[in-house]
Amino acid sequence: MDRGVFPQGQGETSSRGTTMEGDCLSCVKYLMFVFNFFIFLGGTFLLGVGTWVLVDPTGMREIVASNPLLFAGAYAVLAMGAMLFLLGFLGCCGAMRENKCLLLSFFMLILIIFLAELAAAILAFIFREHLTQEYFTKELKRQYQGYNDSHVFTTTWNAIMTTFECCGVNSPEDFEGSRFRVLYPTDKVPEVCCQRNSNPGDAGYINKEECLRGRMLFRNNKGCYSAAVDYFETYIYLTGALAIVVLTIELFAMVFAICLFRGIQ
Repeated sequence: MDRGVFPQGQGETSSRGTTMEGDCLSCVKYLMFVFNFFIFLGGTFLLGVGTWVLVDPTGMREIVASNPLLFAGAYAVLAMGAMLFLLGFLGCCGAMRENKCLLLSFFMLILIIFLAELAAAILAFIFREHLTQEYFTKELKRQYQGYNDSHVFTTTWNAIMTTFECCGVNSPEDFEGSRFRVLYPTDKVPEVCCQRNSNPGDAGYINKEECLRGRMLFRNNKGCYSAAVDYFETYIYLTGALAIVVLTIELFAMVFAICLFRGIQ
């Protein structure tokens, strides 16, 4: 009698355990789907940002095209966005179909991307001194040539000063003792620093001659560093917050992928 009761209770316990394992597996599967959906959205956002930087008609395209570092960075953002877009789609399919091959491929690829993003963050921290005002000021004094359209550094800065309506890195005084003043000793600032007419039908300068003589009334007196920071401040914080969110989502997605992989019979 006892021998007959024991197997029956053992069978009920096994059945409950199997049911709980199935419920946990389903929970992990749907959580992984949700996390991969957010990865998919993050990839879509990065694709949009990279495309905007490369095709934006308001001047960013010229700045990026003339600066090899920014040019490479824009394509890196596009490539990362495309990779996350593809991985999000792959992870969603692997989770819903419970395919071990897709899940393992997803885990390995997202691990590689996760490590690459960490490496990029470390490199950005190491080379952060190349983004300081002092560095840009030194390079402006050393390289800027004013009206040489064949010089990449000069055309880049002309595009920046025109786009943001600014002059120099900190202020127009940055051109004192610069290579530009050696080449053009009669001009206090380059003509791109001069204020333009606000009338849409008149793209000329208000008073270029007085501006070139150094009259503050007719030139842009704000430095480009603060102008660019003010313009990109929202995007910088948004990008930083998004990067933290994406890294967190990727970490959870890897955990769910390996758990689902081990749970599939």
